[in-house]
Amino acid sequence: MKSVTLKVEGLRCNGCADKVRSRLAAQTGVKTTDVSFDQAQARILYDPQATDEGQLVDVIQELGYRVVDRTSS
Repeated sequence: MKSVTLKVEGLRCNGCADKVRSRLAAQTGVKTTDVSFDQAQARILYDPQATDEGQLVDVIQELGYRVVDRTSS
């Protein structure tokens, strides 16, 4: 398992964060996800054999938000 924290611009409310959380959680390989409107970030634990950071960023950006930074661990 790998984890990544993505800094997300454009989250305007907790509803926005819930929408991103829901879409990420539905992705193959995503184990857990925590999206915070207050911190403007998404923390994701995922299986790197099933998905990758680029695909997770794409999911967020397809919803109309912008990923401006990422930290992997």
